[in-house]
Amino acid sequence: MSKIAITSEGPAPDDLVDTRFGRAAGFVVVDLESMETRYIDNGQTQVMAQGTGIRAAELMAGAGVSCILTGFVGPKAFQALSAAKIRVVQNLEEGMTVRKAIEQFQGGAVQFADGPNRRPGR
Repeated sequence: MSKIAITSEGPAPDDLVDTRFGRAAGFVVVDLESMETRYIDNGQTQVMAQGTGIRAAELMAGAGVSCILTGFVGPKAFQALSAAKIRVVQNLEEGMTVRKAIEQFQGGAVQFADGPNRRPGR
């Protein structure tokens, strides 16, 4: 995997992970070979009434990522990510920084999901 993306509340590695996939503020895309990052704003998707997860999956496919790190991924978004051959790491904790998520990924301390999950209470 050469590129991963982390759902984020902002553009910097020290910003917090946004645990929502489809309605995340944006995505920090990391090239694991060079460790260069870029930010993809997800503002237009956030205001959609429905289809946010599918649109976010399309953004990630267009960015060429092979894995997304996030908190919660619904069924339609998970299906769209799977169709694009993008692996999913979910259940990242609230309050975790993007940097910490990257470190956990690089250290092998994450598990790939085999299905969608939901935020508790939804």
